[in-house]
Amino acid sequence: MTGPRQLRLVVETEEFDEAVSFYRDVLGLREEDMIESDGGARVAILGAGRATLEIINPAQKRMIDDIEVGRPIAPKIRVAFEVEDTETRTDDLVRAGANLIAAPTETPWRSLNSRLEAPAGLQITIFEELERRRDEDGSSGP
Repeated sequence: MTGPRQLRLVVETEEFDEAVSFYRDVLGLREEDMIESDGGARVAILGAGRATLEIINPAQKRMIDDIEVGRPIAPKIRVAFEVEDTETRTDDLVRAGANLIAAPTETPWRSLNSRLEAPAGLQITIFEELERRRDEDGSSGP
């Protein structure tokens, strides 16, 4: 038996067009399909590259909240997106309507993470792997 071929996170929102524009046009997710059905039913399937399911216990959740935000705030489900430039992408997302919870902060794992309240009721983390950036361009980070 083989494992799953794809992970899909399905999010319901009344502000469909706003959410699609935010995640596709501002965050940069790739539109894979857009379907409209009877009764006004609509779905946008947006690709984000590789997907993983990160399972954490309450202690890990508290630790991540403390590092990224400084207080407990994350809901049970938080969506994280790896980007090339956390600072620029965070600024873009705030200009597009996201609410900044925590500015970019370097973690002990050498990533630069920001936290935002985004359309469709999602709390998102934007993160950049600083070691990867250093390896790719020879810099020592942001």
